Order: sequence, then structure tokens, then C-alpha cells
Amino acid sequence: MTTNTPLGLDHVKPEDVEAYKLNYAAHDVGKGLNDVIQYYNKWAQKGTYEQVLCPGRYNGPQIAAQVVEKYFGDTKEDANILDVAAGTGLVGEKLRERGFSKMDALEPAKAMLAIATAKNIYTKCIQDSLDRHGTSIENDTYDVLVISGGMGEGHIPTVALTEMIRLVKPGGCVCIVMRQEYLAYVAEYTDRLEPCMDQLVDLGWWKREERTVVPNYSFGKPGVVFVYRVNRCGAPPVTCLTLKQ
Repeated sequence: MTTNTPLGLDHVKPEDVEAYKLNYAAHDVGKGLNDVIQYYNKWAQKGTYEQVLCPGRYNGPQIAAQVVEKYFGDTKEDANILDVAAGTGLVGEKLRERGFSKMDALEPAKAMLAIATAKNIYTKCIQDSLDRHGTSIENDTYDVLVISGGMGEGHIPTVALTEMIRLVKPGGCVCIVMRQEYLAYVAEYTDRLEPCMDQLVDLGWWKREERTVVPNYSFGKPGVVFVYRVNRCGAPPVTCLTLKQ
């Protein structure tokens, strides 16, 4: 199922409409993870991804790097970071500019990951997704797990919150930067994502450090920054989450 008019197209600058449509095609209603991966692989092979999602249109990487620096600026040399849905390495580049060096990338699209790998930003480049399965990464590996651009239709599901916690050490942070309007119209997140975040707070798995709305995340639209500090080792069972159907 596809929509004739891309959701969220309102208020996009006329000169950015075609770029918005290209990006929206990776987020179209009804797309599953395999569809998304296939689209990103083709987009990477065309070599236009970073041109379309250039600074100004897509400011998520800059915002994400600023957030990580806010919480880990005093431990840049030691902070072990996982860049989830790393794409072509845009977040990694911004983190490196700020002095972070211990970074791994997790990205399911092979062609996107190849571009990220060639930049020599990351220690490890792992071809995998945060989905309903667990990754092969060991428990409590990272000080920071950061996501920018990984949330959306057919992208990272709500149940992956438990895997995020599993991968981060107690005292470390999960930082998610996403388009705010996705909370309203992406069915996977509407009345699901934030309630599940709150459930994990109530169960003692993590605590909220911030929920901040930021301007001009992408295509002039506001984003929302979530930062949670992990409290416990290991992973909460997915069954602990009450997901609205």
C-alpha cells in the first residue's frame, strides 16, 4: 500500500519537495523492514543519498552529535558509542568532528554500510538491524547508543527499546532523535512508543534524562530528542511491554 500524497508534505519548502518525496519513499505507509532495506540499498548505489539529505534539509546528525557531547563531553576519549541505523555514517562524521573516536556502526542496508565503512570512522561496521530479533552484540557493551534517522514507518519498532537497553552499560545513555510528527502518524509509534518508554521507567530499567523538541530536524520540521540513562544490566523481556494494538 502506498499513499498518493506523502504524509507531512505540508510546509515543506517548494525547492525541497522532490528531495522530501525521495526520502518519504523509504517511509511510505505499509513498508516493512525488507522493503526499507531494499530502498536504501538502491539509493546508496545511486550515490545521491547525502546530496538529498544534506545539512539544512536534514540536521539530525548535527543534533544527535550535540546531544551525545552534552552527556559525554568529558569522556570523549573513552566513550564507546553504537551508531544505530548508521546509514552512510553522517552521525559518525559529526561525532568525530567533536572528538569522539570509539564508535561502531549498526546498519542493515549493505550498500549504505559500505559507504560508512569507507569513511574509516568506525571500529566495527555491523550489518544488522534493531528489530524484533536480538543482535549478536554482547550485553552492556556501549556507553552510548545513538539513533538519528532510524525511526519511521518500517524502521525501528517499539519493541526494540528492550534491545537498546541490553546493549548499553548501566550509567550509559540511549539517545534517540526523530521527527516529532512520527509520534502522531506512524502507527508503530502512536500511543505505543512513549508509553513503552514510560513503562521501562516504571520498571526501573532506565530513567528519562530529557525529552526535548528541537526545531528544523529535517525539511524544516521539528524533531524530538529522547535521552534515557540505563539503570540495570541485561535486557528487559519484551513481554514486560504492553503494546497498544
